[in-house]
Amino acid sequence: MVRIGKLVPALLYMYVMDRQHLATAHSARRQDLVDSQVSSLAMECRDDLLETAAVLDALALCHGDGSYLPRPFEEDSHNPVPKDVELRTDASDVASELVAYDLQHGTSATGDIPVALDNGCTDAQRNAVRAYARREWLTSRESWPET
Repeated sequence: MVRIGKLVPALLYMYVMDRQHLATAHSARRQDLVDSQVSSLAMECRDDLLETAAVLDALALCHGDGSYLPRPFEEDSHNPVPKDVELRTDASDVASELVAYDLQHGTSATGDIPVALDNGCTDAQRNAVRAYARREWLTSRESWPET
């Protein structure tokens, strides 16, 4: 947690500077720089989705296997949702966003992309998007230098 606390201000500063460089390139009518920076920002967005999906999935795995909330779902204050079910559902929802991004932009490193979740999706479809996010995360880790 200490490392994450140190990274947050650095990431925020980096995002601000990236956007400032993009605005400067646009003002200077440097379309080549704009295209390059937009591509870089798009990959960073994908990386953020991947990291978030991996963290939520790891947390959900710590709570075991089980069911998900149906799509669509409306909360009812009289029947609270068990935290493990809510966590698995959130993990699959974020993984589905990663799937949708990879389907749209062709950015998958492992291929075999499942369908993004839709209303009425099954538990098997939710499991598939989470498994996809895990494969993508593990593949991305292979290219990281050893620390």
